[in-house]
Amino acid sequence: MHDQVALTSTARPYDAVLCDIDGVIRHWPPADDLEQGHGLPAGTLAAVAFAPSRLDPAITGKISDDQWRSAVAADLAEICGSAVQANALVAAWSELVPRVDREVLSLLASAREVATVVLVSNATTRLELDLARQELHDIADIVLSSARIGIAKPDPRIYFIAAERAGAPLQRCLFIDDTAANVIAASEVGMTALQYEQIEDLREFLAPLRT
Repeated sequence: MHDQVALTSTARPYDAVLCDIDGVIRHWPPADDLEQGHGLPAGTLAAVAFAPSRLDPAITGKISDDQWRSAVAADLAEICGSAVQANALVAAWSELVPRVDREVLSLLASAREVATVVLVSNATTRLELDLARQELHDIADIVLSSARIGIAKPDPRIYFIAAERAGAPLQRCLFIDDTAANVIAASEVGMTALQYEQIEDLREFLAPLRT
């Protein structure tokens, strides 16, 4: 079920489109084969890397991306009993490349003709490099990385910062994210909010911008 507030009656209800990156624009491949190839059960890497105590400092800029990955490798070494094996797994994981949804990019490009597009991501300090490597660095007017501002979704402050940088009132912002908690938080501060599940939903929400 999408969590959203009612659209306004204006022809173009949004002055800004705020969009998550991972899970909407980019889709990372599973690491199951890598884990099994290094003698660990599927899901071990995600359980370690994305545990709040490990991830939160990385996505709020308290530690760098390199420090985060080194800490993940150290945790994995305790599990598998081999630092060499753990380091090799993290190195291989770090080289994975996400699939980019070109249809989403096309919809955002069209929206950008009439509205400010802001990427709002819970990300480590590697985000800018990753975007540049896939030539995604210029797909939006603004990139707002949690690691750079020290605040991560669903903290309400990140939505206020995103709207301010877009130069748009909260009520004139459309927020798109695949995570329910982030969508609910955006709705609670007054944004129109879409929990992304399929391209048809995004197309429907962006359609009013073209009228």
